[in-house]
Amino acid sequence: MSPVKTGGEFARVAKLLSKDARVDPPSAARAKGFGSKGLKVARKLFAFESSKGQLVVKLSKERVDALVAEGKGARFDPGHGRLMKEWIAVGPEHQRLWLRLAEEALQHAAHELRGGASSHSLLDSAPAE
Repeated sequence: MSPVKTGGEFARVAKLLSKDARVDPPSAARAKGFGSKGLKVARKLFAFESSKGQLVVKLSKERVDALVAEGKGARFDPGHGRLMKEWIAVGPEHQRLWLRLAEEALQHAAHELRGGASSHSLLDSAPAE
């Protein structure tokens, strides 16, 4: 079985979300290593592509629990065997969900940062699948 190429899908998601003023420009990234090439709000990582070609996003623990229960992904393991409760890894078999989940993670990050909900959405202008 040949590997699924996901770099293009994450690049598409990143390009769309980067149009949102809340998302840090790539030039603002100062870190190297874990998450250095991911999407951030105020230097706080909210989405990236794992070395396994999965979309990894930060959401509330309850939302991650629900997505895991629905079989849409798995709690993210950064490699040390300790699963992260607020991070979910979504494989290429669910790429159709990547944009929606990445935007949800952006909303979650902005909400955490500002302590209030935001109604801004890029999904209305996103191309249909």
